Amino acid sequence: MIKKILILFFIVTTCLSAQVKYDDYFYNKQLRLDYFHTGNADSDSYSFDELIEEPYWGGSKINLIDTIGYGNFMFYVYDLKTNNLIYSRGYSSLFQEWQTTEEAKIFDRTFTEILVFPYPKDSIRVEIHNRDSKNKFQKRKEFLIDPNSYFVKKEKLNSAEKFDIHISGESEKKLDIVLLSEGYTKDEMENFEKDCKIFANTLFEYEPFYSLRENINIWGVKAISEDSGVDIPGDSVWKNTALNSTFYTFDSERYLMTMDNKSVRNYASNVPYDQIYILVNTEKYGGGAIFNYYSTAASNNTYSKKIYIHEFGHGLAGLADEYYTSDVAYQNFYPHDVEPWEPNITTLVNFESKWKNLLDPNIKIPTDSEGKDKLDLGVFEGGGYVEKGVYRPTISSLMKGWDIDEFNEVCKLAIEKIIKFYSE
Repeated sequence: MIKKILILFFIVTTCLSAQVKYDDYFYNKQLRLDYFHTGNADSDSYSFDELIEEPYWGGSKINLIDTIGYGNFMFYVYDLKTNNLIYSRGYSSLFQEWQTTEEAKIFDRTFTEILVFPYPKDSIRVEIHNRDSKNKFQKRKEFLIDPNSYFVKKEKLNSAEKFDIHISGESEKKLDIVLLSEGYTKDEMENFEKDCKIFANTLFEYEPFYSLRENINIWGVKAISEDSGVDIPGDSVWKNTALNSTFYTFDSERYLMTMDNKSVRNYASNVPYDQIYILVNTEKYGGGAIFNYYSTAASNNTYSKKIYIHEFGHGLAGLADEYYTSDVAYQNFYPHDVEPWEPNITTLVNFESKWKNLLDPNIKIPTDSEGKDKLDLGVFEGGGYVEKGVYRPTISSLMKGWDIDEFNEVCKLAIEKIIKFYSE
């Protein structure tokens, strides 16, 4: 019996310790896969666009397999010879948000989406999975890729001046954030550099970013625009800018995004990066972010500092909006019979997977707000853009509104987990 136990222990520990070794499968650079995502509210399809070699791999060389499971999509990279899984990441997309709008019921649209991963030494299979109606990942598309093909583009796209903002160490051991300028002319680049410093200083005013500041690198890239400012279609304002960002995305006035994903990635590739943040040269209130896609914020608004942090909660850690009173374009974004994947909201379908372990065992679920402080943990109804059926961890937090200047404990823990995944 003892012998059998020892053998079983050896097998289990061997399996648990087996990790993908970066140098066995990858070069120290990045491969970019651009594809088209086309469809409407009811259906969608994927098609290949192009492959691009980029000079820097900014991600971890240890945590190659996604163990967190956030995002509406997950992509997997398999070595073709061995069929070994050698890389995976979760992400979300602008297309997926658009599918929930009224416009998507009327006609089809095509969005460019982009995957990046370490540059493989040999041929690979890339699988794209998305969540079904029950939030389970299902395979939707696969691409067979020969990284040694002469059709892989190697020219440098949108070369731009880069500069250090906050550098703590080697990229492979840090969370690397790249800040891109949008709507800044050549003569306004000094302002952009100042705004980048404001962003970094603001980020480290908040926990857990302050405590983990030595786990983070921040770079700036000067994407020069012809015009100063940004498109505001509702006011008939149109600007010629480097990244083609616009207010009124999905006809939501404050939603400030770009569909020019290629330009965003081209400029970002000037440095090693894990997260892309676009600073937009405008005084108008607005911003946006999508998990592992990019984040944006107006850099000259009264609330810019809080916008920076709120939107980065979405882009970095997949945090959901905890508010429910603002008008948004999305419809039925969180079905009440499915547990959302976002860590800071719940429908109570599978609350055990969320922050239940952080609660006092005697607390009532749902929780009455009477007598509670804004950051007291509970299960408060209202969140994810709806007043009923979706619950948030606290009465308020930075993911709900500007009446408080702090993340709640659930959000802090989610952010900390992501930063450490990139940097440890």
